[in-house]
Amino acid sequence: MALLFRWLFRIAGGMIFLIVLGVTLVWYLASRSLPDYDATIIAPYLNAPVEIVRDNANVPHIFGETDEDVFYALGFAHAQDRLWQMTMLRRTAQGRLSEVFGTPTVSIDKLMRRLDLYSRATASVEVQDERTRRLLSAYATGVNVRLDQVNASALGRGAPEMFVFNAPVAPWRPADSLAIIKLMALQLSGHLDAEVQRARMSLVVPDADRLSDILPEVPGSGVVALPEYAGIVPGVLPFAEAAPANRHPLSPFRPGVMAGASNVWAAAPSRSASGGTLLANDPHLGFTAPAIWYLARMELQSGGVIGGTIPGLPLVLTGRSASLGWGLASAGMDDQDVFIEKVNPDNPEEYRTPDGFKAFQTRGSIINIKDETPITITLRWTDNGPVLPGTHYNLAAVTPPGHVASLAWTALSPRDTSMTAALKLMEAKSVRDGIAAIEGFVAPAQNMVLVDREEIAMKMIGVMPRRDARHQSQGRMPSPGWIAANRWQGRLPYASNPEFIAPNGGILGNTNNKTVDRPFPNHVSFTWGDTQRVQRWRRLMQSRQVHTRDSFIEAQLDTVSFTARSLLPLIGAELWFTGEAAPDGTPLRQRQRALTLLAGWSGEMNEHLPEPLIYAAWLRSLQARIVQDELGPLAATLTHVEPLFIERVFRDVDGAGVWCDVIQSAATETCADMARLALDDALISISETWGPALESLRWGDAHQATHDHPVLGEVPLLRFFVNIRQSTNGGDNTLQRGLTRGTGPEPFQNVHGAAYRGVYDFADPDSSVFVTSTGQSGHFLSRHYDDLAQLWRRGEYIPMSLDQDLARAASVGVTVLRPR
Repeated sequence: MALLFRWLFRIAGGMIFLIVLGVTLVWYLASRSLPDYDATIIAPYLNAPVEIVRDNANVPHIFGETDEDVFYALGFAHAQDRLWQMTMLRRTAQGRLSEVFGTPTVSIDKLMRRLDLYSRATASVEVQDERTRRLLSAYATGVNVRLDQVNASALGRGAPEMFVFNAPVAPWRPADSLAIIKLMALQLSGHLDAEVQRARMSLVVPDADRLSDILPEVPGSGVVALPEYAGIVPGVLPFAEAAPANRHPLSPFRPGVMAGASNVWAAAPSRSASGGTLLANDPHLGFTAPAIWYLARMELQSGGVIGGTIPGLPLVLTGRSASLGWGLASAGMDDQDVFIEKVNPDNPEEYRTPDGFKAFQTRGSIINIKDETPITITLRWTDNGPVLPGTHYNLAAVTPPGHVASLAWTALSPRDTSMTAALKLMEAKSVRDGIAAIEGFVAPAQNMVLVDREEIAMKMIGVMPRRDARHQSQGRMPSPGWIAANRWQGRLPYASNPEFIAPNGGILGNTNNKTVDRPFPNHVSFTWGDTQRVQRWRRLMQSRQVHTRDSFIEAQLDTVSFTARSLLPLIGAELWFTGEAAPDGTPLRQRQRALTLLAGWSGEMNEHLPEPLIYAAWLRSLQARIVQDELGPLAATLTHVEPLFIERVFRDVDGAGVWCDVIQSAATETCADMARLALDDALISISETWGPALESLRWGDAHQATHDHPVLGEVPLLRFFVNIRQSTNGGDNTLQRGLTRGTGPEPFQNVHGAAYRGVYDFADPDSSVFVTSTGQSGHFLSRHYDDLAQLWRRGEYIPMSLDQDLARAASVGVTVLRPR
C-alpha cells in the first residue's frame, strides 16, 4: 500500500509539474509578443526620427517631421497592439479565413469571394490622389517594419493568437486598408436583409394594411402603397424553407437589426454655457474583445488630430483637431438593391437583360482550406452586380426556380475614393471646408456632424444610387433585373445628399432616425434605424436652454426608455390594479406583483432594477404571441420587438388590433387577453431562469455586455482570460444603447452598442473626453487589454488632449523610430 501511495504521489506530482511547465511555457511564448513601449528602433524608409509617446491610457501620440513619417508610425503602433485584429480583418475581406480556421469558415470565404471586395479595393488604389497613395504606402511600411521586427527578434509571432492559429502573415499593402473600409461598409449595411424580409412577409401577409403593421413606416408622409411581391416576381412559395444563417464569430454578415447604429449631436455657441460649440458621438457596433476602436493622436503638418481609429485604417474616423470636430452615425441610406435575374433556360451561362440574354461575367477562384483539399468556385457577375447564393440572408426563399439573385451596392465600386476624402477631412479647418473635403466618400453612408469654433452642421456622406421613378418596388423588395426601370441609373450628385448647416435652434443630431421626408426616388430611404431613441434625445436637448460638456455626457449615458414609457400604459391599460389580491404562490399573485413593480417604474433601464427585465420579457413574449399564428415560421425572423408595431396594434390603427385575435381558435381574443397571457409567459420564463423572487431580479444579470474574443473566446479555459463580461445599463431603445441578442437561451445579452464614446468642447478643447469599451491592446496579457472596460461600464472617460506635455506626463513609454 505504501508503495502504491508513493507511485500515486509521484504520478500526481509529475502531472502537476508538467501542467506548471506547460502553463509557464505558454505564458513565456505569449508574453514575448508584448510590445516594448520604451525603446529606440532603427527603422528603414523614414525621413527623420519619430516619437510615439503613449500616455497613461496607452493612447499613442505620434510626433514626426513629415506626414508620411507620422502615418508610418501609426502603422507601426497599430501593428504593435492589434496585429491579430488587422490580419483577421484583411483575411475576412480577402475571403481567406479558411487557410487558418479550416472548414468552419468556408461559407464566409465563399461569400466574400463572390462579393469580390478585395479586388475592388485593389482597383481603387489607382483612383486615390497622389498624397493619399503616399500616406497609404507610408502606413503600410510602418506595419511591415513591425512584422520584420517580430520575425527578426522572435517576438512571439507578434500576437498570442498566432501560436494557436499558426499561419504566415503577408506584408501589408495599401489595398488592404481600402478593403477594410469596404468590410466596414458590409457590416453597416442592412438593406439586403430588409428587402428579403419584406418580400417574404408580403407573401404571407398579402393585406397591405397588415404588412404596414408588422413592417411599419416611420411616421411621415411621402410613402405610397407597394405592389405585392408575388405580383413582381411570380413563382415564389409563401413559406419557402429558410436557409441556415452563418453565425460564426468571424462572420461579417449580421441580421439587419445588427447593422451599424450610432448617436451624434452638436450644440452651437448660442446653446452652449461655455460659449463654444459642443459635439458628442458614440458609434454603435458589435462588441468584441478587443474593441474594434483604437484611440490615437497624430501631429500632422496641418495640426494635431485625435480620436477613434480602426487598426488597418490610417484614419481618425471620429474625433477632432484643434479647430474641427466630426462624428458619425449610420445614415440608413438605401444603398443596396437585390435583383432577381432570369437564367436562360437554353443556356445556363446567360441571364436576361433589357436587350435580351447576355453571358454572365465569370471567373474561377480557389479557396485554400487548412488540412483539406482546396476548392474552386465560379464567381458570376451581372450588369447589376455579383450573383449571390440562395443561402445568403435566405435569398432562396424569394428567388423562383430558374432565377438567381444579384446585388447592386455602392461599396462595390472599383473607383472608391473614400480614403482620399476621409484624409482630406482630417486637414479641414472649418465646417464648410469639411463638407467640401468629404465629397468623394462613397460607402458606408453616414450622417456626419461637424463643428468648428463657431458653426455646426450635419451632412449625409456616401453615394446615393439614382433610381428610376418607375422602379417596381422602389428598392424596397427584390425586383426583376431584366426590366430597365428597375436598374440603377448611376449616382445622384453630392449636393442632393441631405445637409443642415447652422440651424436656427442651435442644436442638431441624429440617432439613426429619419432625417428627411422626400418623395421617391430622392427619398434616401424607406427604412430607418431608429424611431425611439430620437424621442428621448429631443426631450433632453429641449429641456435646457444651454448645454455643457457634462449635459452631453449625461445624455450619452441616459438609460430612460421612451419605448417603455409609451407602451406600458397601452398594453397594461386593462390590467393595472384590477381584481382582488390573489393568494401567494399563484400565477395571478405573481402577475399582480409584476404589475405593481412596473406601475411605479420610471422606465430607467438600470442594471440594478428588476423592472427592466420584467418589461423586456413581457414585450418579447407579447410580440411572439401576436404574430405567431399569422406568420408561422417567419415569426422567428422578428428577433427584436418593433415598438411601432405594438403601438399600432394596441391603438387599433387602421384595424391593426386584428393581430390580437388568434386565427386558429374559436374564441375572439382581445389585445388585453394577449397582454395578460404574454405577461404570464414572461414571468414563467423569468422564474425558470432567475427564480420567482421578482424584487431581487437584476436587469444587469441578463443584460451582460459580451466583449468576447472572436476566436479564443470559445476555447475552454482561455475564454476566462480573453472574454470581458460586464453587467450593463440600457437596452434596445435607450440613448445608452445596449442592443440585446434577441435569440438563443440568453436573448437579453448586450451584444451591440457604443464601443467608443467621445464628447468635445471647443470652448476648452483639451477638456474633451473619450473612452472605448475594452482597452488599447489586443494582447490579453497586457494590462491595457481591459483597463478602459470598467471606466466604460461606469460611464467614465479619459482626457482627449492635444497638449504634448500632458501626453508625456506619466506616459507608459516613448518609442523612438530612427532612420538608418
